[in-house]
Amino acid sequence: MSLPRIIVTMGDPGGVGPEVCLRLLSDPAQYEGLVPVVFGDAAILGRVAKQCGFPSVKQVVPFSEDLDLQAIDDAALVDFSNVAAEAFQPGQVTSEGGEACYQYIMRAIDFALAGKADGIATGPINKEALHAAKHFYPGHTEIFIERCGNHAGCMMLTSPELTCSFVTTHVGYAEVPQLLTIERIGEVIDLTVAAMRKIRRREPRLLVCGLNPHAGEHGLFGNQEEERIITPAVEAARQRGVHIDGPVPPDTAFLAERRPLYDCVICMYHDQGHIPLKALAFDVAVNTTLGLPIVRTSVDHGTAFDIAWQGKAKVSSMVQAVRLARDLASK
Repeated sequence: MSLPRIIVTMGDPGGVGPEVCLRLLSDPAQYEGLVPVVFGDAAILGRVAKQCGFPSVKQVVPFSEDLDLQAIDDAALVDFSNVAAEAFQPGQVTSEGGEACYQYIMRAIDFALAGKADGIATGPINKEALHAAKHFYPGHTEIFIERCGNHAGCMMLTSPELTCSFVTTHVGYAEVPQLLTIERIGEVIDLTVAAMRKIRRREPRLLVCGLNPHAGEHGLFGNQEEERIITPAVEAARQRGVHIDGPVPPDTAFLAERRPLYDCVICMYHDQGHIPLKALAFDVAVNTTLGLPIVRTSVDHGTAFDIAWQGKAKVSSMVQAVRLARDLASK
């Protein structure tokens, strides 16, 4: 049986994505049980390797629409030649960088949808650069959902310490209450149950956060979002057979003694789950998009322009991302 081919998108060329890719490919123990194929630019990776003292990529093939990834039997770079590498300056927001990373992502999705790849692990992108290139998406998740045919989806962050799914993600706080519905929360619960069954190989137990301080204190805070929306969604999920508790006050949802009791916490907005998860597991957390017809995981960190091309970036999150993509692709 052949090993799964996992596409690794390089991310913004001006960030730490090139360095993370080089670190990943430098050690076969990090990608055991899969073949990582980086979609990126050879000239950029060559500059970064030379500057940071990393080994160069051994196998480089030019990109083409009919490229057969199954014919690639070891770690490789698929060269898009998207960037004028000699003149490119790292650590800056550029439309050139935004366009390059967008092309890696779109071609990776096309390959996965066509069954030419078993999964995708994405490197970090910069949203300002993406917008400068006139691709007006809040982030990876929205690109994948749209390109895959607007499937119902949500973001999940997972680590050995904590796993969270999100009802809303890249929106302002003022928009969150209007986006909460019984149907949307139920959708995220069901997507999470399906994903955690694959990861845990058993029926998961979920915990749901309230939106307001103290989970609304029985209507004293907020606009009764807990009573009108969140609690009915939880009760409906329980009627469907889901092992689920909540809503609970967000400030106690992540206590050390509570975390082992639950496989995933359902969060109402971005920072409700991102802050505790990154505080507990920043270097090893993985982002994945649920509900897609393809497997997509990602590092749980940004482009880190301030340390780009300096040999300082850690590869641990990308290692976990490709391993999770491998595991999800095989189930």
